[in-house]
Amino acid sequence: MKKIFYTVLLFAGTLFTTSCLDDLNQYPHTETTSADVYTSAANYKAVLGKLYVSFVIAGQEKGGGDKDLDSNFGYDYMRCYFNMQECGTDEVVYTWLGGEKMSGLTYLSWDANDAWVSDTYYRIYYTIALCNEFLRNATDGQIEKFSESEQAEIRHYRAEARFLRALAYYHALDLYRNIPLVTENDPVGSYLPPRYTATQMFEYLETELKDVDADLLDRTECEYGRACKQAAYALLARLYLNAEVYTGTAHWTDCITYCNEILKAGYTLEGDYAKLFNADNHNRTNEIIYAFPVDATHTVSWGATTYIICGGVNNTSDTQVPADYGVSSGWGNFRLRGELPDLFSDGDGRGMFYTEGQTKTIDVVENQSNGYLPEKWTNLTDAGEAASNSNDGGVNTDFPVFRLADVYLMLAEAVVRGGEGSSRSTALGYVNNLRRRAFGNDSGNITDGQLTADFILDERARELYLECVRRTDLIRYGKFTTSSYLWQWKGGVMNGQAVDNKYNIYPIPSTELTANPNLYNENY
Repeated sequence: MKKIFYTVLLFAGTLFTTSCLDDLNQYPHTETTSADVYTSAANYKAVLGKLYVSFVIAGQEKGGGDKDLDSNFGYDYMRCYFNMQECGTDEVVYTWLGGEKMSGLTYLSWDANDAWVSDTYYRIYYTIALCNEFLRNATDGQIEKFSESEQAEIRHYRAEARFLRALAYYHALDLYRNIPLVTENDPVGSYLPPRYTATQMFEYLETELKDVDADLLDRTECEYGRACKQAAYALLARLYLNAEVYTGTAHWTDCITYCNEILKAGYTLEGDYAKLFNADNHNRTNEIIYAFPVDATHTVSWGATTYIICGGVNNTSDTQVPADYGVSSGWGNFRLRGELPDLFSDGDGRGMFYTEGQTKTIDVVENQSNGYLPEKWTNLTDAGEAASNSNDGGVNTDFPVFRLADVYLMLAEAVVRGGEGSSRSTALGYVNNLRRRAFGNDSGNITDGQLTADFILDERARELYLECVRRTDLIRYGKFTTSSYLWQWKGGVMNGQAVDNKYNIYPIPSTELTANPNLYNENY
């Protein structure tokens, strides 16, 4: 089977169940004790599998049944994260504003009681809690009962758990900024975690990701779906790319340093851009550095890539056929705001949009005929056939968290902004590699004079749209809330308007503020 952990997942899924997280101190309840679970190296891998899939499933049964958390909607981590990163930007406009309470995200008008703001927060900290529980039971003292080879393997698992926790904490930092920090070294029970500033969280993540390097496997040794050294380097590069937003101090040279570490590992661009986002994309390890595995048999949810693919297919169209994307039905959750397709020039193969019967201008947000539809993501195999089990409601398309194209663009931006360790000519070469793939020839190549920070922002949209980076990119460029860049329905008006700068940061949910007096929001 193409994905990892699916047999162990079924075991791991029985280990943890939770009810509503009233506060961060409510760690996953266990049906069996830790002493029963952590009795073999195989069990450690089983539990590690649960940490990995906590990003893409919402419970132990199809579609989120036997759910991990009681929440407003009960959706998985990635559905929440996609909405938070995409639905307020120039890329995505949401259809079901009332029924799914999406007006706040769509119009940049949320508050500390917003359902999606809350669900995302608790999903992130649920994953963190799972990682902490694993790490409490993976200390050197806890694993000394195993053989030397088993201990060595569990140390790799331990580093991966720390990476996954760092990834979740990075998401929390990027979305909420000043957040509580809980690790495996903190008490379980009535402990109220302290509030860490964004600068403190940045320093914690920087140290943590460097510290796990020695115990993470190289890409050449790593099982598909597990985090390798290069995944940690990519997360560090992204952390450094946005350092000035988080701390007030730029780290462009550090960003270049870790991009170069990834480039040393021999990754290459996939020849066919579309194949990075189809049901056989687990074969693209030449470009994809780390992905969330998604499977239509064992990890079926109504989120992750099922949501991205089905949600972007119209469910009221007489002409668009869901089977053309390898799915049995379209959901019609979202379309694209007109500013995104406007970024693509003729011949750019990355601009994959369904336009028949669709207007580019969005006059009515809830009207599914307003806005082009994305065709970038599919559940089709390389042969153009629907992936197995797709009629059961899920898809087999993995979500690339980090890929080489993003590394090229991070390095190019850091060079343009004054970072050292590479050159403009090298950066230009990487950008033109992407454009050569996009156009199929040199017709889309740019010159050194065209390689500007603003060009790279647009190129990131063309290359990475619907990959959950757009909000972060716009904030880094000072364009998310300001009048320097307007898009349809930004701020709740058709032609767009600036909004309060407080919307660069999501608020800690009101329920969490009540539970933990150490926390507060500056502007909400």
